[in-house]
Amino acid sequence: MIQGISHVTIFVHDQDEALAFYTQKMGFELRTDVTIEGFRWVTVGPADQKDVDLALMPVGPSPMYDDETLAAFKVLMSKGAMGAGVFKTDDCQATYATLKDRGVEFMQPPAERPYGIEALLKDNSGNWFSLVQPHQHP
Repeated sequence: MIQGISHVTIFVHDQDEALAFYTQKMGFELRTDVTIEGFRWVTVGPADQKDVDLALMPVGPSPMYDDETLAAFKVLMSKGAMGAGVFKTDDCQATYATLKDRGVEFMQPPAERPYGIEALLKDNSGNWFSLVQPHQHP
């Protein structure tokens, strides 16, 4: 049976630039950086969450995507239309301040929502993420 998700794909323009963004600005750790027969597999993740990796996949020639699909990915990324997920934090205001100081672009500062405090950020490839401090339930 399926036991969980181990990897999530994040499409990026350039793996080296994305690796620098996620490790230097977001504070993630490098998990894997190997090249096999010309294919480079790069993964990162938060140091405190070892069971899920973000796979930084370049938008380029692939047996899985034709040229039209790759072009569509590039257009969506350039528009900032690729919502990639939610990062959980225990202090949205402090995490926002730290990431902003490191040069992370935010589309929305922390704001109160029914589910918690949320800010919206973009990576250097145009993917956007929610940064959420969930409300504590009694």
